[in-house]
Amino acid sequence: MAEAHQAVAFQFTVSPDGIDLQLSHEALRQVYLSGVHSWKKKFIRFKNGIMNGVYPGSAPGYMLVLAGYMGRAKYAQLDPSLGLFLKVGKYIPVSKYMSLDTQRTVGGILVGTGLWVAIIFTMRNVLRSLLSWHGWMEGRHGSISWKTRVWLVLVKIFSGIQTPTLYSFQTSLPHLPVPSVKDTMRRYLESVRPLLDDVEYKRMEELALDFQKNLGPKLQWYLKLKSLWATNYVSDWWEEYIYLRSRGPIMVNSNYYATDFLYLFPTQLQSARAGNAIHSIMLYRRKLDRAQIKPLFALANTVPCCSAQWERLFNTSRVPGHERDTIQHMSDSRHIVVYHKGRYFKVGMFYDGRLLLPREIEQQMERIIADPSEPQPGEEKLAALTAGNRVPWACARDAYLRQGKNRQSLDAVEKAAFLVTLDDTEQGHDVNNTAESLHNYGKSLLHGKCYDRWFDKSFNLIVYKNGTMGLNAEHSWADAPIVVHLWEQVLAMDIKLSYTTEGHCKGQPHRNLPAPQRLQWNIPSECQSMIANSLAMAQALADDVDLNIIPFQDFGKGLIKKCKTSPDAFIQIALQLAHFKDKGKFCLTYEASMTRLFREGRTETVRPCTMETCNFVRAMVNNEPREKKLALLRQAAEKHQQLYRLAMTGKGIDRHLFCLYVVSKYLGLDSPFLQEVLSEPWRLSTSQTPVQQLELFNLVNHPEYATTGGGFGPVADDGYGVAYIIVGENLINFHISCKYSSPDTDAQRFGSHIRQAMLDMLGLFQLDPKALK
Repeated sequence: MAEAHQAVAFQFTVSPDGIDLQLSHEALRQVYLSGVHSWKKKFIRFKNGIMNGVYPGSAPGYMLVLAGYMGRAKYAQLDPSLGLFLKVGKYIPVSKYMSLDTQRTVGGILVGTGLWVAIIFTMRNVLRSLLSWHGWMEGRHGSISWKTRVWLVLVKIFSGIQTPTLYSFQTSLPHLPVPSVKDTMRRYLESVRPLLDDVEYKRMEELALDFQKNLGPKLQWYLKLKSLWATNYVSDWWEEYIYLRSRGPIMVNSNYYATDFLYLFPTQLQSARAGNAIHSIMLYRRKLDRAQIKPLFALANTVPCCSAQWERLFNTSRVPGHERDTIQHMSDSRHIVVYHKGRYFKVGMFYDGRLLLPREIEQQMERIIADPSEPQPGEEKLAALTAGNRVPWACARDAYLRQGKNRQSLDAVEKAAFLVTLDDTEQGHDVNNTAESLHNYGKSLLHGKCYDRWFDKSFNLIVYKNGTMGLNAEHSWADAPIVVHLWEQVLAMDIKLSYTTEGHCKGQPHRNLPAPQRLQWNIPSECQSMIANSLAMAQALADDVDLNIIPFQDFGKGLIKKCKTSPDAFIQIALQLAHFKDKGKFCLTYEASMTRLFREGRTETVRPCTMETCNFVRAMVNNEPREKKLALLRQAAEKHQQLYRLAMTGKGIDRHLFCLYVVSKYLGLDSPFLQEVLSEPWRLSTSQTPVQQLELFNLVNHPEYATTGGGFGPVADDGYGVAYIIVGENLINFHISCKYSSPDTDAQRFGSHIRQAMLDMLGLFQLDPKALK
């Protein structure tokens, strides 16, 4: 094949006259340019490492401190070296090599540098202490107290004068605090009170108090010890035991998806859409490698969030194991892998020492689509192994995919920057058939055909035949906000790059671009049988998923804010009302909250089913007077906000209980309380998809830039999964999932209840959505 020939830098033949070397100058040139690219990348990382290591210090700050110190020493006629070289001279004959003035100057520079380092560490510790204060969350939304204003000024001062890069604040972030056992028991009992009758609550109260008095303090001691030693006392165990040790399928159960624009269809050409999207993703990776992505802030562009999860966004794959999986991350990768009609292709992303342009990537996608070759035996459905149970996948990988050409091809997949699927179906939002089109679109992104996504990759870019696209992301390496941040940039860049009138990427094809390389497989019949078994299992799981995507356009965030209510609290309370109408009872509810105000923080659980919310729901169902319902709604919203603040500031319930449980298992101690708490099912699991970069999309002038958001599969067999995204001022998209096999759930029915609950709650404020739009 042509690509194989061009990959060889030199050839040689042996003849009676000797050895004749036939050098390929073009191949050697590409090798040279690749080396230059690699060393540039290493230098940038080295430079960023130094800059982040001394943050909040900076070069101008260093010169200022040094000049100030040396100037003061000269003015006061003091020795700037503080006698440093006199002491050193007792052991090393420094005077032989330096004059007295030189010794004083060099010593002064060393002492001044030490002073600068001391100032940096002082600023960093003060900044960490400042960031440990979370009183700014207590203020009313839209107003900032004088105390918070003073605090913000101090944070700005101790953050230094240098513009921060993505990882600048990492060493200044506080560690996640360990709540007291007493506080966690109190909050836990409060959270389950609306779900238990008096007898059940009394029993649970006795278990909790017994745990608090006896086993709890012992487990807490070990947890406190870990918090002193580790950067974050939760995150490594959370990744290990919630994700990597799970032996069930990650498809549907763990992976999640992100969708395209809701109304905008930039091009109908699959290869062109892939060209712009892949180029945009690679540009984002370049910014990430150079730490040029701005860190995220929680308040007034001042309170930083942890950026650690960005480190494994690219060049990352989950690798199956017999007892636990591992996460394989490469420092660099210069290729992607593309799946199309059962075949895998390796596509280089660099040529002539630069990143391929969108039209050149489109050219490569066109070559793949036009390739008439058939899949090799076992190749088409190979990725079904990543969709099924983890142990069979680990066995198949070790037995059949770790030798010869299979190993080379598997390495190409697992070490790729990311994986692209050129899907042979057409998906997207059809305004004439919204419900069915979005149902099919969401299910395709969530699980596809169960063999046309490599579910172990950090993320898969899926581009459909009609130009619509989306993502499927693996969950263990990071949480959804990281992928959403990337996806927002990709969609914004897609608009910016735009297309020609014919729908192609702008620019010209490259005449000498090497063709994509077809990956070679030799999959034996035994492995093909294992693939078929995994596919059957995955297909049954996928077929059981009921999905309902609702673009709720009656009103949005703008109108909810006019009600002086938190939009998130409003939606969560509406979900409780809808669930009660759907099932006639309350249930344990999960809402994901971030803990990235702390170093290496991930998530915490907010438990939205509170006594206050239940009181409001009962008032709505019993048709109590409007004033009473309105008062109860405000109480429920305030309680929800309080719980959200506690979760964000390290005072949540569930991560603390989880870690206490892990310690008990390490010690071989059984706790009836912890056993029961951690076995309780989350029959309503919810998550808000954050919109993090509002400046990228002007939804007022361009409402067509609205995205559908993303979703995930149901957590409990008889429960619902609900993801929602607040888009602009007038749109909220809901992604509702459950299982067809459960007689207690129905995604369409629950969606109708959500819509009615939202309208009923708005009606309490006597506002007309149409008049206010």
